[in-house]
Amino acid sequence: MTRFAAVVGGGTMGAGIAHVLLAAGDRVTVAEAGDERAAAAKEAVARSLRKAEERGKLDGTADELLARLDVVSAVDRLAGDVQLVIEAVPEDVALKQRVLADIRRACPAALLASNTSSLSVRQLGDDVIGMHFFNPVPVQTLLELVVHDGLGAEQVTAAREWGESLGKTVIEVRDSPGFATSRLGVVVGLEAIRMLEEGVASAEDIDTGMRLGYGWPMGPLRLTDLVGLDVRLSIAEHLTRELGPRFTPPDLLRNKVARGELGRKTGRGFFDWD
Repeated sequence: MTRFAAVVGGGTMGAGIAHVLLAAGDRVTVAEAGDERAAAAKEAVARSLRKAEERGKLDGTADELLARLDVVSAVDRLAGDVQLVIEAVPEDVALKQRVLADIRRACPAALLASNTSSLSVRQLGDDVIGMHFFNPVPVQTLLELVVHDGLGAEQVTAAREWGESLGKTVIEVRDSPGFATSRLGVVVGLEAIRMLEEGVASAEDIDTGMRLGYGWPMGPLRLTDLVGLDVRLSIAEHLTRELGPRFTPPDLLRNKVARGELGRKTGRGFFDWD
């Protein structure tokens, strides 16, 4: 039986989530704000699927999967029979709360999930579960399920089963600042930036040390470029407020964000991506 899922927010993460849902056989609707963003989201999903097809990582063709994709320009255009909605808009509590309120009105029976990487899930709503995917979503096999006391066992079970059906390994963590993965990842990433700032080693050598010495598939500085320096700064500032000064962002990170050096999406971060 075909399942019906929706993703609200068609940026890098939203497009990747739509990709894995389509690859699992689901019918998927991506909702964005306005026609221009909706068209860009559709192209991002198509591009991701075609790259996977070229690498032989897709069952079927990209066009076959895209036939099950719909894109709409507003949340209120989502169908009421959607079974799962994953919110993937930027990391702003007020924005996410507004979007989730719109989703509740449009899809009252859906399982509501947020892809937030660090914000309190319960603050977004007692009915919201965290489904934290990792970038790039079609490649990364981990899914961090974030639970809290407002959820029922059936919601947690449904989210876990859906995640596992996407081929993800699911871990379960309690709702707390930074969860497990962001909290640990940010600590290492910030320390790597401080080391670079202090001249301990070059960005390339720091990353190589973590790849070869600790088995990381990607060094912490290149990973920061991939995530986005602005995103990492926002998470670090949030964790500083919640957990204390050990998460204080280094000046080097703040300065690069101020200069617009945000990583791969702008062509320059700790590395050049041109």
